[in-house]
Amino acid sequence: MTLETIHDVRDFLIRKVLLDPQRHKDPSLRKPLSYIAGERVYKPRIYVGMASCGRIAGAEKTHQAIKGYLNDNQTDADLVEGGCVGFCAAEPIVDVQLPGKARVSFGNVTADKVQLLLDEVLNGNLPEMPVIGQYKDPIFQEWEGVESINEHPFFASQQRILLDHCGILDPVSVAAYIAKGGYQAFVDTISRHTPEQVCNLVEQSQLAGRGGGGYSAGRKWATALQYGGEQKYLVCNAVESDPGSYMNRAIIESNPHRLIEAVLIASYAIGAGKAFIFIRKEFKLAIRRLNQAIEEAREYGIIGHHIFDSGVNIDVVVKEGARAFVCGEETALNNSIEGKRAMPASKPPYPAERGLWDKPTIVNNVETLFNVPLIIKNGPEWFLKLGTEKSKGTKLFTLSGNMKYYGTVEVPMGISFRDVINQVGGGLKNDKAFKAIVLGINSGSYIVEETLDTQIDFEALKNIGAALGSGAFVVLDEEVCMVDMAKFFTAFFKKESCGKCIPCREGTARMLEIMNQATRRPSEDQSFQTLERFKGVMQLKSLAGVIRDTSLCALGKSSPMAILNTLKFFKKEFDAHIFERKCPANHCTDLRIFVIDVEACTGCTACLKKCPVDAIIGSPRYPHFIVREKCIACGSCYDVCKFNAVLIK
Repeated sequence: MTLETIHDVRDFLIRKVLLDPQRHKDPSLRKPLSYIAGERVYKPRIYVGMASCGRIAGAEKTHQAIKGYLNDNQTDADLVEGGCVGFCAAEPIVDVQLPGKARVSFGNVTADKVQLLLDEVLNGNLPEMPVIGQYKDPIFQEWEGVESINEHPFFASQQRILLDHCGILDPVSVAAYIAKGGYQAFVDTISRHTPEQVCNLVEQSQLAGRGGGGYSAGRKWATALQYGGEQKYLVCNAVESDPGSYMNRAIIESNPHRLIEAVLIASYAIGAGKAFIFIRKEFKLAIRRLNQAIEEAREYGIIGHHIFDSGVNIDVVVKEGARAFVCGEETALNNSIEGKRAMPASKPPYPAERGLWDKPTIVNNVETLFNVPLIIKNGPEWFLKLGTEKSKGTKLFTLSGNMKYYGTVEVPMGISFRDVINQVGGGLKNDKAFKAIVLGINSGSYIVEETLDTQIDFEALKNIGAALGSGAFVVLDEEVCMVDMAKFFTAFFKKESCGKCIPCREGTARMLEIMNQATRRPSEDQSFQTLERFKGVMQLKSLAGVIRDTSLCALGKSSPMAILNTLKFFKKEFDAHIFERKCPANHCTDLRIFVIDVEACTGCTACLKKCPVDAIIGSPRYPHFIVREKCIACGSCYDVCKFNAVLIK
């Protein structure tokens, strides 16, 4: 069977990859596809969520405990290191599937709970521990009294098309990916479509770049395709150095083969013979799984020279880079790949015309590319039905903050920010009042109470002066100081500035100096600091505007946005820091003054014992006092007092 004669792409892949004895030596691949895909099992199969979020929560210890249990009890079962299903609040997550029964998922399974879990579930009983839900299927017997996992509040409002296999399949198994329909879009692409047709299909779908710019991916590809030349390059930007964002890393760890398939399709569409996946070297697990998946795909003839006898040659290489925020900018990223200092270049020319080694180059981020195999497989008309009129498809977010549920989520374009918080996130914890949403440090955009019902849509956000950003979705409550948050953003940009242009290099340093003055109480013997503080604040807005308008790259232009938005939405809070020298959220340490109410103090000595600098004096059973000159405002006394005797002025 050749590409020219295929009628069924899935059948071609099964014969060419899974059933061809010359391409592999693993006899397990000759088992039924339902078994390879993990849909049907002949002995117990246990999945442990072993992405980074799971490992941080203790999944490695859980995995070892399960392995020890199976050995000690001589239990024949498959143990799979899975990816991330997205529900990071419930990690470590363990799924169990018994022959003939639905797969059931348990949350917060630490190592000490393994014996209880397996003693019960391997005998067909449900243990007394949190059950996330079961994966219902008509061909399997359901667990009585267990809701479908799709009915869980965290998943119910999501539309999981990019995350559909994450946490479900063995991440690095090419066989499992193919059995679930993987690589069909790539084979269909190189056998039935010209590069120009692929660009047109993606453009017709109205897929917009998910890196923050929202530019048409298909139009971008077509630009590179029209330029001639023997060599072109495709670059996948997997840097993800935005604090509060890790969804790209999570999907690479959980489904690397889909990214590889997307990279192959995009490379073919623009005529590129080589593709780079540029990823931070700190993402050790993602790099390991990605390299393993690439090697397996290369072994089975999916990557390399003369792919499936088609004449198509595409090589895929993982390029490890430093944790430099500026590498999120495409020209700086290209410079880094070339071995140069990561600094942005003036545009035009754009990389699509002259990029890596002066050759036409397309740079797309992970989430953008993840959509491509689905668009090719299902058609642009399918994608056009998702989302809103101006923004098609879904959007991945790293949902974090003071909420009941958090993790990697996928929501349809058009859902409101309020619904994401209340439905997907389960609302704020501890009955705290909502303050703002931070949409990534690279956008500096705030969603406040007045704009909380805004739809997640490129056009709708533009209308309120905000941008979608790269995918961070940080929910802040009333206890967060927005001035301190703006100072954090400014310090981050100062540290990450590449130093090439003066507005960003010098401007961020000056803005940080002003923000430090705003959150610090002047010394009593240095009254001139008050004048400096007011002078700096008077300059702050105009300084931020100059940096925004004159910085070379998009990252430099976004560096003052947090300050500008703080002045726009939280000016009263900013004024309190400047004029009253008070932090309304009682967060800024240098503006806090702690005193002890002598009427409420019982002399229990708890605060005296806890103070790290001996700033509290007093005798047992008598009121205590705080020596202001020695106090460092750490708040230890406030936290330890059980009688509400320590107050913040």
